[in-house]
Amino acid sequence: MARKKRSPEREALIKQLIAEYQPKTAQDAHDTVKDLLGDMIQGLLEGELEDELGYSKYDYHEKETNNSRNGYSKKTVRSSSGNIELDIPRDRNGEFEPQVVKKYQRDVSNIEDQVLSMYAKGMTTRDISTHLKSVYGVDASAEMISRMTNKVLPIAKEWQNRPLTEKYAIVFMDAIHYNVRENNAIVKKAVYIAIGIKLDGKKEVLGMWIGGNESAKYWLGVLNEIKNRGVKDILIMSVDGLSGFGDAIHAVYPQTEIQRCIVHQIRYSTRFISYKDIKSYMKDLKLVYQASTEDIALQQLDALEDKWGKKYSSSISSWRNNWPSLSTYFKYPLELRKIIYTTNAIENFNRQLRKVTKTKSIFPTDDSLFKSLYLAMMDITAKWKGKPREWPKIMEQLFIYFEDRISTADLD
Repeated sequence: MARKKRSPEREALIKQLIAEYQPKTAQDAHDTVKDLLGDMIQGLLEGELEDELGYSKYDYHEKETNNSRNGYSKKTVRSSSGNIELDIPRDRNGEFEPQVVKKYQRDVSNIEDQVLSMYAKGMTTRDISTHLKSVYGVDASAEMISRMTNKVLPIAKEWQNRPLTEKYAIVFMDAIHYNVRENNAIVKKAVYIAIGIKLDGKKEVLGMWIGGNESAKYWLGVLNEIKNRGVKDILIMSVDGLSGFGDAIHAVYPQTEIQRCIVHQIRYSTRFISYKDIKSYMKDLKLVYQASTEDIALQQLDALEDKWGKKYSSSISSWRNNWPSLSTYFKYPLELRKIIYTTNAIENFNRQLRKVTKTKSIFPTDDSLFKSLYLAMMDITAKWKGKPREWPKIMEQLFIYFEDRISTADLD
């Protein structure tokens, strides 16, 4: 690929560097880069101390603190360009803790990680550029930061295609929507997300797929990909009420039990309930989905129909028509019911993604969207340490319910 034509400003900068350093070989050019990297890090350190003290080096008129500069300490750090000698600025009170090069840090080859971290937390490339300029006095264009973050794309796509565990106790599936620029138009695209709980109770994101409008046909492709990546069996799947979703699941995993999200069903079935009736209707409906057994739930559904059927027949019908996939959770213990009766686990994840990506109303490409979601996902899942409450107790029952499909040997 041909190199892009340099801007006049960049051309002038390169000429200035050549005149100053007079490199003769590629190694000389490499040494120039190392020297410039050292100067940049030094500038970052000086900017940090200036921000900490609240005044620049010789501008004592702005000083509003008893603290002050107190010389430097020498430090040698490793970089991707070789060892660099730095002068770490100190303050008189000993309160200054540099973040660019931390106290015991001896390797600065991961400086880009700091930019990736800011990007993962939802800052735009221009936000990051402005932040670096205002805090550290370093010029880093939005285009430069974008190129830095693009380096994560091969890693993200390798993650997306990684092999998966053979068996999952529960898998949640849902979609989140974003605006993406495509062929000079703004297109709303669905990002299909699957989160699984393994037999040992550990949770992971199986993948994120960018497609068109949410459809059962696309979900079928996602399920086939999951199977091709090594997933042989899924005991229970918790999904929303998308038409045809259950058929798509059983086409790939015929033995998987499907739990349709109760919360989605409530929202759907109460859309046309009159405002003056909604409170009373919800009180009666709650007796259905919070019943202790399926038999009691059906009795309460009959009572709901007797009271409200003539006025809200379509709402009652939606519960009856979808009952096979709505009632799956009744046969399980309360600890497991709380996990599978709703897709809340994945909706919480989606909310965190929205929180991170809310500053980016339109993504220029699918890759740009995927890069942002991947970095956000890595940041979010780093906090996923625990297991669902009472997981050993839940597994004891799952070993009985699915004795022909799982065993304790699957935990090894």
